[in-house]
Amino acid sequence: MIEQIDSLLSQARAELSTAADEQQVEAARVKYLGKHGSLSGLRKGMGAVPAADRPKMGKLVTDAIAQFEALLEETRKSISARALQADLQREKLDVTLPGRTHRRGHRHPVSQALDDIVEIFARLGFHKADGPEIEWDIYNFEKLGIPADHPARDMQDTLYLEAPVRSLAGTPATLLRTHTSGMQIRYMEQHPPPVRLIAPGRVYRRDNLDLTHTPMFTQVEGLVVGEGVSLADLKGTLFVFLRELFGEARELRFRPSFFPYTEPSAEVDISCGACGGTGRDCGMCKRTGWIEILGSGMVHPAVFQAVGYDADRYTGFAFGLGIERVALLKWGVEDIRLFYENDLRFLEQFPL
Repeated sequence: MIEQIDSLLSQARAELSTAADEQQVEAARVKYLGKHGSLSGLRKGMGAVPAADRPKMGKLVTDAIAQFEALLEETRKSISARALQADLQREKLDVTLPGRTHRRGHRHPVSQALDDIVEIFARLGFHKADGPEIEWDIYNFEKLGIPADHPARDMQDTLYLEAPVRSLAGTPATLLRTHTSGMQIRYMEQHPPPVRLIAPGRVYRRDNLDLTHTPMFTQVEGLVVGEGVSLADLKGTLFVFLRELFGEARELRFRPSFFPYTEPSAEVDISCGACGGTGRDCGMCKRTGWIEILGSGMVHPAVFQAVGYDADRYTGFAFGLGIERVALLKWGVEDIRLFYENDLRFLEQFPL
């Protein structure tokens, strides 16, 4: 039996040395230790061994089985190590290669233009005030000197809600604001002069979507109120602001205009960057060499009276401009719709 045990162990060792995977190891285990296995079968033959030799032979069989089980475990570890090494070879890492970079997002060009405007006015001593996009008629029109029958309402085609809230006067009072001027009224009602603020935000009008118009756009309006504030202060402030925004090379001009809540009123034009102000064959400025950039004026005394300011003591100026128009002129974009089509090929041209 001793010779038989040695022979079986040698045979098992030879078979396991060539095992290439777990399936072959399991087949060897069943062959030697299974129900009808060669090594496990030795225990069944112990009845034929003389009683005096059974303890010795039983120990030999048990040791042989233990050796075989140890050999099985060693073979499994060896196969696992070889498999891991093969995986590492397939996934070899070249540490000299550059790392994978993550794509960075970009600030939207309209947001960048708004940030630039807010930063310039902050340096000029203005602070930013935010207001609601759904506005009351009294703040959007009436306290700005635009009553219900005023022809100036035709200048801004308003979007009213389907079920408007009624004001104390019984007039429809819930609408999408057509400008951020309502925030100026709200602020003056709660703060005495002096006032120096800008009010940025989205505004809404019933405009058709085309090259230069969109029913939703972004606007910044400003207000300065104090004693002795003059038209010269308005002109100087706006010229400093626009030269900071567009550079010293751009020409500016101040011309009369009309707005119902300012008197006198003025618009500011900037020389066309596409044609250098010459107007030659230029569709951007319609061959004039100038592009209107913002509206402004001295605050009408009726507006001060509506918020409880002393119109004999205080004067002020207000202005407003569209951020998309600034972005169009700043970067030479010809179609305002590009800002809202979410085309990454366009938006990625404006990195921080």
